[in-house]
Amino acid sequence: MTTPFPFTAVVGQDDLRLALLLNAVSPAVGGVLVRGEKGTAKSTAVRALSALLPEVAVVPGCRFSCDPAAPDPGCPDGPHEAAAGATRPARMVELPVGASEDRLVGALDIERALAEGVKAFEPGLLADAHRGILYVDEVNLLHDHLVDLLLDAAAMGASYVEREGVSVRHAARFLLVGTMNPEEGELRPQLLDRFGLTVEVAASREPEQRVEVVRRRLAYDDDPAGFAAGWAREEAEVRARVVAARELLPHVRLGDGALLRIAATCAAFEVDGMRADIVMARTATALAAWAGRTDVLAEDVRQAALLALPHRRRRNPFDAPGLDEDKLDETLDRFPDDDLDERGGRNDRTDDGDGDEDPDPDGPGGPGGGGGLPPQDGPESGEPPSGEAPAPADPAESKAEGEGGRPAGAGEQSAVRAAEPFRTKVLSVPGLGEGAAGRRSRARTEHGRTTGARRPRGALTKLHLAATVQAAAPHQHARARSGPGLVVRRDDLRQATREGREGNLVLFVVDASGSMAARQRMSAVKGAVLSLLLDAYQRRDKVGLVTFRGSGADVALPPTSSVDAAAARLEALPTGGRTPLGAGLLKAHDVLRVERLRDPARRPLVVVVTDGRATGGTEPVAFAGRAARLFAAEGTASVVVDCERGPVRLGLAGRLAGELGGTAVTLDELRADSIAGLVREVQGDRRAA
Repeated sequence: MTTPFPFTAVVGQDDLRLALLLNAVSPAVGGVLVRGEKGTAKSTAVRALSALLPEVAVVPGCRFSCDPAAPDPGCPDGPHEAAAGATRPARMVELPVGASEDRLVGALDIERALAEGVKAFEPGLLADAHRGILYVDEVNLLHDHLVDLLLDAAAMGASYVEREGVSVRHAARFLLVGTMNPEEGELRPQLLDRFGLTVEVAASREPEQRVEVVRRRLAYDDDPAGFAAGWAREEAEVRARVVAARELLPHVRLGDGALLRIAATCAAFEVDGMRADIVMARTATALAAWAGRTDVLAEDVRQAALLALPHRRRRNPFDAPGLDEDKLDETLDRFPDDDLDERGGRNDRTDDGDGDEDPDPDGPGGPGGGGGLPPQDGPESGEPPSGEAPAPADPAESKAEGEGGRPAGAGEQSAVRAAEPFRTKVLSVPGLGEGAAGRRSRARTEHGRTTGARRPRGALTKLHLAATVQAAAPHQHARARSGPGLVVRRDDLRQATREGREGNLVLFVVDASGSMAARQRMSAVKGAVLSLLLDAYQRRDKVGLVTFRGSGADVALPPTSSVDAAAARLEALPTGGRTPLGAGLLKAHDVLRVERLRDPARRPLVVVVTDGRATGGTEPVAFAGRAARLFAAEGTASVVVDCERGPVRLGLAGRLAGELGGTAVTLDELRADSIAGLVREVQGDRRAA
């Protein structure tokens, strides 16, 4: 077995270590979501935590890790008699991004159940993780229905498998830890709320601390066992402190004053529902136990808010996560200290109990956060400061007739703000796909309404009972000797085919030329694209952004699941110069060609945002027409958002849509009752042929 990197040897990341330790003390806190850039020791810290957890006693031979002192009465391997059990280290089970539902919750052998009458259940990862850690790296890339199953099990402490009238239930209580890189896409707010705590991590910008990270990592790689032995004493101290905090936890008193502070804080930040209040209460209690106290102080409430509320403040993908600490302090300061000697401290607690000392909101890891851990130098891993929003551009019209191009100067305007986003109607790809689960276009999926049946290709997962009986019926006369009743054999079994919705690749091709900047048109255009980006987020799409202006086209954002990254690129987009429409279409065609190789099942939808003018390059109109016909020849679904405004309109966007084989809609028509129908009308005949 590979020697894990010691938990106490992780440099910095005090908030991350504290959040993990609080969940080790009290798994009822609800797990941790770790957000941060790549290479910030997220996975290293989580894997190291398992070595700090106490060993667990298990019933020998039980695949579900039942506690011999209190075995699960509904255990599929039970019933168990009370007896002395064996002990083993706490497990850390990793859930891969590509895991199936059967791998997560377990597989019930439907074939044996029907053909042989045997209820055979193979436990999944939820059973393996019972009484240990379940670690999901890149949790934001996991399919939504798997995340739902995972969080439901974490909330209920049990996993249920229901297949064709056969039911299996087993205990599944575990410490849930998910890590994610926000650049690769966000979790839905409903799923974010199911994680108890969240931590933002970032690499230190202090050279000394970065040197120490490299030094320790190289030493570990050269001799893992020797490096771990050098940190054995610190590891033992933290392990003993976790055990002591667990024993103290039932004796911690959460007073009315602390509860009032918690309720007032959640109300002040307008978080939805009551889960935040409950998580804050459990976290504050765990903080007190970790600090060796039996009373919850104001400083515990403050630290609990910093860990439990930031991700619950996020209402849409363009909101930056985080918490206004000044507002938090103002809310807590409204309540005087009660008779429990609660000092209005923040992250630091002084030995002399002087409540007048200035609080230090940037203390390392909160109350007791550094206790039992080696001292760490360097800044906290907080949020990077956000830049100022770009100022509105000069309303003067751009001169598109010049040599104009990319560099700032004549013919170019600075970025303008996007208009307020609005609710758009559905743009969908016609036909029936087989891509990743989502909410945009029709597709064959594992979940949805049943539309037919087929022979199983591999393991049977969703039985189509009527089709199975129909397949077995012609053979009953020959099988009569096997006994009375319907005789079903493996060859008769039929897999149900289901139809649901898939996510698509929505590639935006945005005209940023001088003609688009005229009459302050770009603000409305950016607002429309922002609205479509929000729709793509809600429908689980990947998005990409190609822009064209001046003398060529650029991939402003390669296809990604992070729509907030696309929104940031869009906000900073300058305008000016000529309109190389053909170059923009060819660049988009190249992006789609590469993406088809990477993910052939994900179907694209091209959204061209332009007024239809083509003025850049040699024979720009003819060149743009040839580029557009490439999309039509390949049957790529496309929509042109016509940005032309004013009393006199040339109708160039409509002509472009015809050459693309798509349809054109105006900015105002994005709010109309149905856009999806327009796409299907134009391309339905081609798909049928």
